[in-house]
Amino acid sequence: MDELTREFLIESQEGLDRMERCLTDLEGRPQDTDLLGEIFRSVHTIKGTTGFLGFKRLEKLAHAGENLLGLLRDGKLSANQSIITGLLQLMDGLRGILRTIETDSNEGHGEDGQLIGLLNELQIVEHSAVSVEVKAVKASGQAGALPLPTKPSAPPPQAIVEPVPPASPIDAKSNVEPAGDAGKPRPANAAADSTLRVDVMLLNRMMNLVGELVLTRNQILQATSQDPNLTLLSRRLDMVTADLRESVMKARMQPVSNVFSKFPRIIRDLSHTLHRKVRLELDGQETELDKSLLEAIKDPLTHAVRNSLDHGIEPPEVRIAAGKDPEGVLKLRAYQESSHVIIEVSDDGAGIAVEKVRNKAIERGLISAERAAQLVERELLQLIFLPGFSTAEAITNVSGRGVGMDVVRTNVEKIGGKVEIDSRPGRGTTLRLRIPLTLAIIPALIVRSLDQSFALPQGALSELVHVPPAKVASTIEWMEGTALYRLRGQLLPLIFLDRMLSPGLRGAENRERAEQDNFIAVLDADGRRFGLVVDGLADPEEIVVKPLSAVLKSIGLYSGATVLGSGDLALILDPGSIASRAGVAMISQEDRVEVVQEEDSQAAMGSQYLLVQSAERRAAVPLGDVLRIERIPLSRIEYIGYRPVLNFEGNLLPVEDSGGVLAAAGGNPDALLTVVVCREGNRQVGIAVVHVLDVAAGSELFEAGTQQRAGGVTLLNQQVTGIVDLGAVAPLLAGAMPDSYSTADWNQPTEILA
Repeated sequence: MDELTREFLIESQEGLDRMERCLTDLEGRPQDTDLLGEIFRSVHTIKGTTGFLGFKRLEKLAHAGENLLGLLRDGKLSANQSIITGLLQLMDGLRGILRTIETDSNEGHGEDGQLIGLLNELQIVEHSAVSVEVKAVKASGQAGALPLPTKPSAPPPQAIVEPVPPASPIDAKSNVEPAGDAGKPRPANAAADSTLRVDVMLLNRMMNLVGELVLTRNQILQATSQDPNLTLLSRRLDMVTADLRESVMKARMQPVSNVFSKFPRIIRDLSHTLHRKVRLELDGQETELDKSLLEAIKDPLTHAVRNSLDHGIEPPEVRIAAGKDPEGVLKLRAYQESSHVIIEVSDDGAGIAVEKVRNKAIERGLISAERAAQLVERELLQLIFLPGFSTAEAITNVSGRGVGMDVVRTNVEKIGGKVEIDSRPGRGTTLRLRIPLTLAIIPALIVRSLDQSFALPQGALSELVHVPPAKVASTIEWMEGTALYRLRGQLLPLIFLDRMLSPGLRGAENRERAEQDNFIAVLDADGRRFGLVVDGLADPEEIVVKPLSAVLKSIGLYSGATVLGSGDLALILDPGSIASRAGVAMISQEDRVEVVQEEDSQAAMGSQYLLVQSAERRAAVPLGDVLRIERIPLSRIEYIGYRPVLNFEGNLLPVEDSGGVLAAAGGNPDALLTVVVCREGNRQVGIAVVHVLDVAAGSELFEAGTQQRAGGVTLLNQQVTGIVDLGAVAPLLAGAMPDSYSTADWNQPTEILA
């Protein structure tokens, strides 16, 4: 059953529940227009949706009931006992069909002719003070009628009343639910029984409370880290808080199909208005996004779709002249990437003429001619987001006022998202909305600069590079006043956070920088790749995003604020704004191709590895299997039997220590060790190491005199290095505590570091 049908069943069952309550009250208040209106809306909603979903049988029955209810609502009929009984039979018939749809995914093949005939008869009964007895309804020999009144009123003399036949036994396969079963519970898997509608304001309140709980948890974890009596309690609190946060966030998630579903109608209407032929393709409709974010992107997506049809996809005759299919393709795609959901609006139209954008921006006074001449193609494309910019020659009811793309960027940035655009002349345009999964809680790396703490969202963080004092002068290069770092053969522009925050820093700080450790956070933001140099690093934290005041927001370097586990306030850095302020250029399409080609050539020479140092030897971990790197105290390591494990995000992570890292810590609970979290098949494992040394490409080795490849080793930085065998890490169930074991077993884990 698809999500749309499931939602329909839930809403219909709720509507019939309301209808049942109203019908009961209607017997005592037959002239109550509010009750009649509520009953009419319930049946009308079911009928209106069934046509869209293709449930013809349900639509036909609901239509007959709607006609009768319309006469009651308009005062042309009075709600006597006969009519109310007929409406109750209608309700039971609708319930039976809905149950069949839920269990069999179709409407079944029952006959509703007698019930529909009864509803039609009730519409033509003349007004009378005396009620007319209602005939029992039989569908294919199956009784589906409600019990008739025990004391029927005498019929008028001119009326011919048929005797009421005795009720026949109920067939278990009947699609019409008898009234005698009304009190019985529906099957346990009923859609309406498995869901509960909750007001969004309540969910927002719950999310705020969970955010405060996360802040309190962070502070408790730091306060109890040195107290062994509270360690277990704080870990339990950490686990429960993580589960609660995840559950509340899931309650707020909805599929993007809720937004995508309205675009077929929009595109149909616009294509007729603009005389275009357009085929809509939808992909990734099951991708989920926070409810509040989903509501916020409705308008930006609508503007983007309208622009694609008006400015992108050409009329059929133009496309034919250009050798294209006369029918254009508009594709809406949604997918999750790290901590963001990416929504793309792509068309195969004419693309964006960059020179036309440049000339229009100058013509409208949005940018000077000198500045426009300095912009590269990717930066020129960003001009279409400026307020008042439009390439339309005339203002129409579709576009031309210069507010559409401005609305797209403004609304998306309000929710912490970013907008990217790629266009190829003659081949089409792709508008990419990068939306955070949630606004409330995000993972962040805490960095230090100018003796202050700042939060750096991990969604933009690619990797961290440590530059010791002895290597500062040799590894950081300068070109025309710009600092560069050569990372695996690629020049990476550097931004010094302290200089960005305090532009007056210069000479003395350069001398101090050469005497202290430097850390480079490699960031990808808004199509820009750069390194942010900070003075120090702290442990990653889940932070609760708080809005900024207007004064701090106007600075343009921060996206919010948070309270750290230490109780200190910290500003959340905005990598995109920092790169823009520092003048880091966007990567053009040609540069992207060159980078990909170079990476492919490097991959052809050898795979990428994370070089680590255990207590006794160096080893290489395949970089593609590395999920994250955790720096933790030894006290966080626990044991199941003799197997060390780590409580990692509420789950047990087996930790391998074949390099003797845990033993080298000497049992000091405050000793820090590094755990490399890796993916192995469909599970995760941890490797305990002393240091992470480097990321480098390895080369294959062959046995001398043969063409036989040497397995388990690689040539890394001109040294033969063993490759970690992640498959040799035994599952926890396989490594559970045996019936008896000796302490010597503690020092004999599986050998996976070659």
